[in-house]
Amino acid sequence: MNKLRVAGVGITAAAALTLTACGNDSGSSSNASSSSMAPSSSMSAPMTSAGSTGSPDGVTTNADVFGPACSQLPQGSAPGSLDSMGPQPVASAASTNPLLTKLVAAVKATNLVDTLNSQQAITVFAPADPAFAALGDAKFNELAGKPAELAPILQYHVVGKRYDAKGLAAAGSVETLNTAGGPVKIEGSGENMTINGAKILCGNIPTKNATVFVIDKVLTPGTNK
Repeated sequence: MNKLRVAGVGITAAAALTLTACGNDSGSSSNASSSSMAPSSSMSAPMTSAGSTGSPDGVTTNADVFGPACSQLPQGSAPGSLDSMGPQPVASAASTNPLLTKLVAAVKATNLVDTLNSQQAITVFAPADPAFAALGDAKFNELAGKPAELAPILQYHVVGKRYDAKGLAAAGSVETLNTAGGPVKIEGSGENMTINGAKILCGNIPTKNATVFVIDKVLTPGTNK
């Protein structure tokens, strides 16, 4: 699995703090290299406790999905459901997830859709729409127009290895594709697990090439060094 890097982008504290969003659903352009969050979701299978399978390769099934926001996902085979998202690569799967419209806009703004979809096995920490709300539409749109600043933030939400919840808990911390941002700290387990302090809203979501954890905050590079 490829390690993605952002060419020539300095990850400053200012960029890290400002970057909690990206604007519209429009597919933007720019050269940034890789990573972001894109989940899939739904619920047509019973939810069980987090990381119940503890798969050695981080691959999950519908039955492993957990979290309070999972009930907001479409059911059956509707777009955005677990059955619909599972066979799709992560960015494509996320595009119909109702919890991730802002994140999807950010991925498009930095031209990372193909990059994410082409990865073999990754873990994505995907901020839900409310995580971007505090910024406001104006700031969100401004950041969407600055892909060189936005890309490193998105990169900090992608791990170059596939983990399920149990695997994350065992690891304790994981390096992201934004290595300069420092490791992401995993605390607790199951329903009480946090990712750099962010709560899991819907975790262990399976897609073709990624396991996705929808979280309630945008992760800030450099805060856990």
